[in-house]
Amino acid sequence: MINFFKKQKKEPENLKEALSQLNDLKENFERISAELESLRKKNNFNMQKIGMVRFNPFGGIGGDQSFSVAILDGNNSGIVITSLYNREENRVYGKPIKDGRSEYLLSEEEKKAIEIAQKQYGKNNSKIEQGKDKQGGK
Repeated sequence: MINFFKKQKKEPENLKEALSQLNDLKENFERISAELESLRKKNNFNMQKIGMVRFNPFGGIGGDQSFSVAILDGNNSGIVITSLYNREENRVYGKPIKDGRSEYLLSEEEKKAIEIAQKQYGKNNSKIEQGKDKQGGK
């Protein structure tokens, strides 16, 4: 790890030494920038978007005990889990999601959970990105 606040053992005595130190700083900066870009790419595969919908699949009987929850990464891939609850039994279904879609038929509640998860991501963007939006940039 680089300690930016570590004081050099000696101050540069001439222009050649100063340029050498600047060159070292440039190399460190380029290496750190490459590592940061690598971390950004890897971050897309972390689960970071969650959407949940509670509902009653059986009409007027009971309450909203059933639910669908979507858990997505930065590429809108992940899973949607649905639990259908009634007094006699509870059924749980899981479906894979890739690019916001599934190869399996999705219920309206599952689609809504995915939509909520995708919209929630905008709220979690960095302050810099939010600032760009507020200033009119896109």
